[in-house]
Amino acid sequence: MKLLISENDIQKRVKSLGKQINEDYKGKKPIFVGILNGCYVFMADLLREINLDVEVDFVKIRSYEGNSSTGTIKFRKDISANIDGRDIIIVEDIIDSGFTINFLVNRLRNSGPKSVSVATALFKKEVAKLDFKVDYVGFEIPPEFVVGYGLDYDEKYRQLKSVMVLEPEDIN
Repeated sequence: MKLLISENDIQKRVKSLGKQINEDYKGKKPIFVGILNGCYVFMADLLREINLDVEVDFVKIRSYEGNSSTGTIKFRKDISANIDGRDIIIVEDIIDSGFTINFLVNRLRNSGPKSVSVATALFKKEVAKLDFKVDYVGFEIPPEFVVGYGLDYDEKYRQLKSVMVLEPEDIN
């Protein structure tokens, strides 16, 4: 594996994103909706930078097997919070093709929230096909398969503190 983004660079960027969200949502009470499993590290770090009255909820959606998209969305867990008239911030580990995040943004927008924003740790802008602008981006990255900082390959490597490019020889 080769290093793409260091732990130190990640922490600096998360602090900056937290500051921006605090400014943008001053006086509001947003609901942070994390997409499991990958978001948990980024979301925990981001929430520790937030100085607002917030709620936290999660969805669990599966669209990948191994290192490729299946092309279908499998909903494993839905949100439990009432989002009608509320400000929603979706927290995602990585936006790759855009398939999953497009699905969730459209689904939540149709449920009556006041607003829906997206915060992602990593964004593959070159390959993403989105119906909206991403509001908070940690890092734009090239279209390589990455692990670490919550991202996995078959549930491995999530615990790495940095973001690493997974090389073909790393897959066993």
